[in-house]
Amino acid sequence: MTASLIERFDLSRAGIERILGDALSGADDGELFMEYREQESLTFDNGRLKMGNFNTEQGFGLRVVAGEAVGFAHAGDLSEAALTRAAQAVTAVKSGHHGSYADAPQRTNQKLYGEENPIPSPGFEAKVKLLQDIDAYLREKGDAVRQVSVTLGSQWQNVEILRADGRLVTDVRPLVRINVSVVAGRGDRQETGSFGAGGRTGFGGFFVTESWQKIADEALRQAMVNLDAVPAPAGAFDIVLGAGWPGVMLHEAVGHGLEGDFNRKKTSAFSGLLGTQVAAKGVTVVDDGTIAEKRGSLTIDDEGTATNRTVLIEDGKLVAYMQDRQNARLMGMAPTGNGRRQSYQHAPMPRMTNTMMLAGDKTPEEIIASVKDGIYAVAFGGGQVDITSGKFVFGCTEAYRIRNGQVGEALKGAMLIGNGPEVMHRVSMIGNDLELDTGIGMCGKAGQGVPVGVGQPHLRMDQITVGGTEA
Repeated sequence: MTASLIERFDLSRAGIERILGDALSGADDGELFMEYREQESLTFDNGRLKMGNFNTEQGFGLRVVAGEAVGFAHAGDLSEAALTRAAQAVTAVKSGHHGSYADAPQRTNQKLYGEENPIPSPGFEAKVKLLQDIDAYLREKGDAVRQVSVTLGSQWQNVEILRADGRLVTDVRPLVRINVSVVAGRGDRQETGSFGAGGRTGFGGFFVTESWQKIADEALRQAMVNLDAVPAPAGAFDIVLGAGWPGVMLHEAVGHGLEGDFNRKKTSAFSGLLGTQVAAKGVTVVDDGTIAEKRGSLTIDDEGTATNRTVLIEDGKLVAYMQDRQNARLMGMAPTGNGRRQSYQHAPMPRMTNTMMLAGDKTPEEIIASVKDGIYAVAFGGGQVDITSGKFVFGCTEAYRIRNGQVGEALKGAMLIGNGPEVMHRVSMIGNDLELDTGIGMCGKAGQGVPVGVGQPHLRMDQITVGGTEA
């Protein structure tokens, strides 16, 4: 068991509740969010340990919500003096009650992951040896391997949330990630491949030789594929998206537009469209924070609400938004357990957890065989999305040409360009092979980053604009 954060204050719980009660008196909502976090990161680059970081931090964030206004103050000092100053700072926003909640779905707060801290075990020496082993393994693969970079990251977060009704909810959250990047070269040409995995677990499974070799092999495979890639064509093509990580495009182009704050403020392309057809028949999109040990999963969100499996789009029809408590109340809807924050220094907002498109009934082979002239996008890198218009641009890090139902040459420089709500209507085939990503996702919003998961099956989208590099 971990030590209680509330007991680290230099005053009693009754004293804390008194200050919190005074701060929230007359407000709509609010909470005291307390956090202790340990983080470690090791980077092995070009044959040596290049960087090693370890840090700890603790503190509290006090939030008062009144209507659309939010008062928020934080401090790294768990003391009566700091809490009193924070309470004085946030009370200015109070102006009466606004809105009401719809009935929220109930779920027992079952634990979705263990509480063991992944940082101490295995120890530093064992982690460095793993980094060395991965580097040596890849360099033995041949002269084409010119550079290897491996990163191990882990954190352990202890959260306690004291709500206005005196309810104290807690969560202990482990998180690990391993990433391998390989630069392969031939003559003057060099290309990069990368792959990673992680989740809310310990490092144990990644120290199994077969596990880390699979990650390393995949990074090298991508680099070698890109080394043979030819410039991508430009124009309108039928697109086949691979299963798993390509769901990041769904996350960005559609998922953010289904978050409650954008829709309450009517700045999303999906605003006011509840109950209408926003995607092709057969398209069902869910946000599920309840999947055991997945990177985006949480036993409770950062407001103390149990996470849920929320159906957002059902058979093409928009049926729900992702909600934190404030936006749910102002919209007369139920909180969905999507109130998330980066740390105690940040106020929560509606954020995704694990967002995915559910499976259909087509095999990947059927989908690829149906395309006469198109592009098969297997992996994505960076992208840009405008939430208001829904317009997006995504770069493919692994893609192939499809001709007459056959996968052909690898392509370099393919960019998918479109509008999220529009391309959802262009989904014409959905695969039966739903996969989640391997546990590498980070999502940024309003300057805050949180770990997330994405997923989808293979799917076909008709006539999507592709920006290419072909002369």
